[in-house]
Amino acid sequence: MPLALLALAIGAFGIGTTEFVIMGLLPEVAGDFDVSIPTAGFLVTGYALGVVLGAPLMTALGTRISRKRMLMLLMGLFIAGNLLSAVAPAFGVMLAGRVVASLAHGAFFGIGSVVAAELVAPEKKAGAIATMFSGLTVANVVGVPLGTFVGQAIGWRITFVIVAALGVVGLVGVAKLVPDLPKPAGVSLRQEIGAFRNVQVLLAMAMTVLGFGGVFAAITYITPMMTEVAGYSESSVTWLLVLFGLGMVAGNLIGGRFADRALMPMLYVSLGSLALVLGVFTLTAHNKIASAVTIMLIGALGFATVPPLQKRVLDQASGAPTLASAVNIGAFNLGNALSAWLGGIVISAGLGYTAPNWVGAVLAASALVLAFLSAALERRSPAPTKVVTGATPVPEHVAAAHH
Repeated sequence: MPLALLALAIGAFGIGTTEFVIMGLLPEVAGDFDVSIPTAGFLVTGYALGVVLGAPLMTALGTRISRKRMLMLLMGLFIAGNLLSAVAPAFGVMLAGRVVASLAHGAFFGIGSVVAAELVAPEKKAGAIATMFSGLTVANVVGVPLGTFVGQAIGWRITFVIVAALGVVGLVGVAKLVPDLPKPAGVSLRQEIGAFRNVQVLLAMAMTVLGFGGVFAAITYITPMMTEVAGYSESSVTWLLVLFGLGMVAGNLIGGRFADRALMPMLYVSLGSLALVLGVFTLTAHNKIASAVTIMLIGALGFATVPPLQKRVLDQASGAPTLASAVNIGAFNLGNALSAWLGGIVISAGLGYTAPNWVGAVLAASALVLAFLSAALERRSPAPTKVVTGATPVPEHVAAAHH
């Protein structure tokens, strides 16, 4: 794997840290600005909405410049947003800083996925995407716990300064290591938007919303579930989330490796197993050891879907994949928001703290149904003609049909 992927992974590490570390620092931030915890929660919601809206917006704005330059601009935006959060004199200013940082999130992962896939041979694309996303998964194991510890011990503003510094390292890495790949000839914003007319692209994005939504239905409410049902102390939740992060790291690498060999079978196995494990979590949540193992499995199975889903979008939007790739990153966050809302509804209905696990199981099972539907539609469509003349490579959409 080329060194350029390391630069992308460092950027992903910083972005992953800033996205999730705020959850552990909400009490400190709320106390500093003299707002309630629910009000401070807008720092999480605002970020998620910024990702969903920023992914297509920033990618569309960047269609006229090279992907390397756009990645550098996005890291600059990320640095500015985190510095604004670090020095914010009022809650509204910090919220603005969070939104500014979030605008870089979806486009960075979307464009970064395209760049990562172009840096390697066709049979290694999912592995390259997984390498970049490893920065995001490692952030949940290292960056978020460390950032939370620093924020609680020294001050939350220091955490955001450190995250901004990570952004600087990522920016320098992209500038020095990522090659300035030529833009595909003749690809316009209209062609990028045209990729959304492909039903397979839309099905892949729907799988993203439902599949990863299944994960966050359970994980959003992990603290009350583990303290009230499993009997853990609140201080233990941090280490349970580290287990979840370790599962994410393993699942991401496994998903990337096997998606390059058999993409759709990898999705069948990961989505089916995820639905099963989420359903079983309703029972294992009552036991400390069993619940810890289940949390790690949810992280592994959930993130095993990420490289194949991202590659599926790239394959099906072949020729103009950048906007579709970025919007699919927004789809992950849309799934997070949808599942958190549905999980809250079932808890409010008096069905108990384990009820969101059933919501997650249904969402993951629905994604599995869409995967089978997508494969069935692909088998019914006429196979593209493979034309290989001399050294001309086989088009990506032809290679995609073999998955």
